[in-house]
Amino acid sequence: MDLMTKLMPAGAEIFLLIMACVILIADLLIKQYSRMVTFSLVLFTLLGCLLITVGTHASGVTYAFGNMYVDDLMSDVLKLLTYIAVAMMLVYSRQYLAVRGLFSGEFMVLALFAMLGMMVMISANHFLTLYLGLELLSLSLYAMVALQRDSAIATEAAMKYFILGALASGLLLYGMSMLYGATGSLELEAVSGAILSGEANQTLLVFGLAFVVSGLAFKLGVVPFHMWVPDVYHGAPTAMTMLIGSAPKLAAFAFVSRILVEGLQPLVQHWSGMLAILAVASMAIGNITAIAQTNLKRMLAYSTIAHMGFMLLGLLSGGIEGYGSAMFYAVIYVLMSLGAFGMIMLLSREGFEADTLGDFKGLNQRSPWLAFLMLLLMFSMAGVPPTVGFYAKFSVLNAVVQAGHIGLAVAAVLFSLIGAFYYLRIVKLMYFDTPESHSPIIFGQDTVLLISINGLGVLLLGLLPGSLMSVCAVSIQQSLLLH
Repeated sequence: MDLMTKLMPAGAEIFLLIMACVILIADLLIKQYSRMVTFSLVLFTLLGCLLITVGTHASGVTYAFGNMYVDDLMSDVLKLLTYIAVAMMLVYSRQYLAVRGLFSGEFMVLALFAMLGMMVMISANHFLTLYLGLELLSLSLYAMVALQRDSAIATEAAMKYFILGALASGLLLYGMSMLYGATGSLELEAVSGAILSGEANQTLLVFGLAFVVSGLAFKLGVVPFHMWVPDVYHGAPTAMTMLIGSAPKLAAFAFVSRILVEGLQPLVQHWSGMLAILAVASMAIGNITAIAQTNLKRMLAYSTIAHMGFMLLGLLSGGIEGYGSAMFYAVIYVLMSLGAFGMIMLLSREGFEADTLGDFKGLNQRSPWLAFLMLLLMFSMAGVPPTVGFYAKFSVLNAVVQAGHIGLAVAAVLFSLIGAFYYLRIVKLMYFDTPESHSPIIFGQDTVLLISINGLGVLLLGLLPGSLMSVCAVSIQQSLLLH
């Protein structure tokens, strides 16, 4: 087998790495006012990655680099969605960053390296590869949060994120070392095989599993490892918050499912109980604490905690229905999150952040179209039909009930009802309150077109959710359950 054939499964990652280095050097030679050249190069890179991923897709599962890397349907689908999410983030944030002096080559190159980390996480078939992808993503995000150097709140958020992230990485690495000690391998299928054969040390396994699940929970931002989420969401510039709250959730889903479903499936009776506790605690604390928030970014941070709890419910349900519904939920959450943070950036202007609830008062009087799009996004997050958020929640609840966890399904419905309050409060503010400011909303045509597609996409996918749900189910079946 020649070298090119061996490298082909990771073609998109190799292209991205080369282009990130090229853009980093090219940006040094580009004048400050010509940042659009760098921006265009970044979008070209994303398009190139998309074409390579589609072009190199092969039916079945392909391994590379000594079985440390896997190319399958789930990884291809999640990568394509990651490219789209990162491209949307860049278009949304261009104007917002430009007026704050942050529209720089550093921001765009860090976004590309973060995306490379996500792609490695999505395709990893080995604990070391998973860890490398996670660290590449995390280090890029730490730097992006701290990019606004003269902002005390952004610097503080970056410090918290860095210290707590390092702690989480330590927990994860410690757990992985225990699993290696118990099974003698770091490759996911070999670990699973060693556990099934009964050769592994049970005590070490359970301790290792506890540390790994703690590390995963930290990265997902679920209770009780959620303390960094509201501070980072609030402190980081909104463009960085949008990146942290969107595409990495797809990588996190792949990361958790690769480790738990592929590598540690024989220990399912241990980790499903842990996930149940994490999920219920996240939905409870996330939804209840969000009610008290007056800052929209903090409110969305607590809502993220609750949504990640919901996603874990799908994972612990098992089977195609459970894992497929969890993947569908992650995809839909990313779409809704992009729209919500996009709206905050659209209403922000130079020297003003539209991130408090008061900033959305009377939005219908200032711009009926934007108010309608925000209404669709909030209805979807609350799970109100016919938006796609309803079907995402319904598919997870259906999987939970089929798995026999009736109590968990009841708890999820109750906490969703509590969560509906703070989403619908924003709708009430937009339509029934008088605006605090009558200043015109200035936005670029590309941004308003994208947010219109984003908002209407939530409605259209709600009316026709079947195709996306079946893509998720088929990719789970071919990638996770047939290995």
